[in-house]
Amino acid sequence: VVKVLSHIDSVLRSPRAPPLIYRRSKGPVQNSVKENGQECGFEHLPLTIEMWAGQLMALKDLHRSLRKLSLELIPWHSADPQDSKESIRVEDLQFIVDAILEEIENKEKNGQTPSLPTLLAIVSHFQKLFDVNSLNGVYPRMNEVYTKLGEMTNAMRNLHELLELDSSAPPTMVVDTVGKLCDIINENVTEQVQQLLGTQDILSIMKKLEEHECFFPPFQALIQDLLCLLEISNLDDILPAVRNLK
Repeated sequence: VVKVLSHIDSVLRSPRAPPLIYRRSKGPVQNSVKENGQECGFEHLPLTIEMWAGQLMALKDLHRSLRKLSLELIPWHSADPQDSKESIRVEDLQFIVDAILEEIENKEKNGQTPSLPTLLAIVSHFQKLFDVNSLNGVYPRMNEVYTKLGEMTNAMRNLHELLELDSSAPPTMVVDTVGKLCDIINENVTEQVQQLLGTQDILSIMKKLEEHECFFPPFQALIQDLLCLLEISNLDDILPAVRNLK
């Protein structure tokens, strides 16, 4: 026993031993085993071992709490292989903490999650832009805006194809092209009317229309009377019917 205690004493006195393990007794030595007249300064060691036992039990509780935290923050990580073992090491706890810290650092690099005030500001800005009075109307208005946007996108795509414009042409170019087409059509209509009426100015066109307005009503009444007198219904039969009367 003396040899064993002496060996323990030599281990406790070594430079690698934690300071808490070995402490030289103060005052007279009681119940300490001596060898070669030297005391074995570990009479307080049972208290230290009891403290360590409590710390080991607390280590398990800490490991359990870290595992719960890990499941909340990084549930996609595989289970800790130490879960099924009774002995828990500090390295196991450090592994969990490192995994959580790594995930947090990755989130910071990829972009921070918007805070609640930022989200509220975005919703408020949407309400102002699209005249939404309540939060309940945000989703319906979003759907409406999405539908209208789809319709406008399809219309612009069709106009690009009809006008033979590049797909990257801005809306202003589409409007200008449509305006030019309208001008061309209007010019053609004016030319056709001028050719039909045989005139080249607006005053002459107005005069021609007035002459036709004065002429056609009496002419139409005359034709109707002839059709009734001759008892015919077709304009082409008027001349043959008049010839037969001679």
